[in-house]
Amino acid sequence: MSSTQRHVSVPAARRSHKAERPAARAAAPGRDRYLDLLRSVALFRVVFYHLFGWGWLSVVFPSMGVMFALAGSLMARSLSRPALGVVRGRLRRLLPPMWAFGAVMLTTMLYAGWRPSWTKLLMYVLPVGAPGYPDTLGDDGGLFDATWPDQAVGPLWYIRAYLWFVLLSPLLLKAFRRMPWPTLLAPLGLTALLSTGLVSVPGEPGLALTDFAVFGSCWMLGFAHQDGLLQRVPRYFLVSCAVPVMVFGLWWASGHLGPDGWDLNDIPLAQAAWSFGACAILLAYSPSWQQLPGRLAKFDKWITLSNNRAVTIYLWHNTLIMATVPLIDQLYNIPWLDDHFDAQLTSLSSVLMFVLVWPLIGLMILAVGWIEDVAAKRRPRLWPTGGGKKTLVDQAGSPGR
Repeated sequence: MSSTQRHVSVPAARRSHKAERPAARAAAPGRDRYLDLLRSVALFRVVFYHLFGWGWLSVVFPSMGVMFALAGSLMARSLSRPALGVVRGRLRRLLPPMWAFGAVMLTTMLYAGWRPSWTKLLMYVLPVGAPGYPDTLGDDGGLFDATWPDQAVGPLWYIRAYLWFVLLSPLLLKAFRRMPWPTLLAPLGLTALLSTGLVSVPGEPGLALTDFAVFGSCWMLGFAHQDGLLQRVPRYFLVSCAVPVMVFGLWWASGHLGPDGWDLNDIPLAQAAWSFGACAILLAYSPSWQQLPGRLAKFDKWITLSNNRAVTIYLWHNTLIMATVPLIDQLYNIPWLDDHFDAQLTSLSSVLMFVLVWPLIGLMILAVGWIEDVAAKRRPRLWPTGGGKKTLVDQAGSPGR
């Protein structure tokens, strides 16, 4: 599967110079709840997309671009400290949750008969390349569809991309602060070269380069947000520049529609342009909430939980979506339901999956979510929904999710 293909199907029937840097954006104590809200919406949209497979959701809200932009902002904030320690801390927070996920996936795939090379195994330890997996394993008559490795492990392209952004961020931030606008826009130009075929890089390096190009400008929009560059640009001017970029993305997509129609995940240049423009507007209008306002306040605990367990949710959600399929299949073993509601059960299978996946995600948070705390050298918590100022401040340096 191409790393630019973000949707993993589930069977439907069962299924600038230093002196120029502004001091205006000094980090306030605690977390920016607006950014936390964006991260939670992005995660929810990713789960929703993988459940229903609606490609147009990538237009409604560019989740991956938002996640990279937020991570870039946090990385720029952290790099006020020595770079080596920041990079090491990011890797320490990211890798243990992935090792737990990889241990389960590898054990299952090896037991099912997959025999990978040592190189592919090493990618589960340090994912400088996307961790490998077989295209199919088993048969469609088993507990899961034979393509389950692709569905479960395929989303790990994000971990590889995040790792490279973290490793390169000290150099990228220096380049950005020396030449902000050329550095900010360069990944868009690289995406255009790759998408038009003027530059072609085969294999895994090509996939990694494509992901870097597509989301690199979003990552550096996070730099611009943290350094205050976006706040110095008049909003009307920023919007008047961002909207044409987004329109170009849709225009390009209209001429390069893939099998899933308006799924920008299959159209790198459209994804890059649309995500860049949308993230620029979202970050430029950032209100820097210390508390969620109005009716949003009632979602405070869920937003806090999803931010504290974002890595766990992202790693496991697709596997848990698949786990809903055999659970729903049990309904067909109830004679009365099977006799009277067979057609309804089939037509509502995606809705039932949506209902079931959230309790399963909750159980997974309880089971392995505490690894994120241990990796960040925090006290392990089973259900971190908040609990005071100290908790929020302690987590202000957690990795981009």
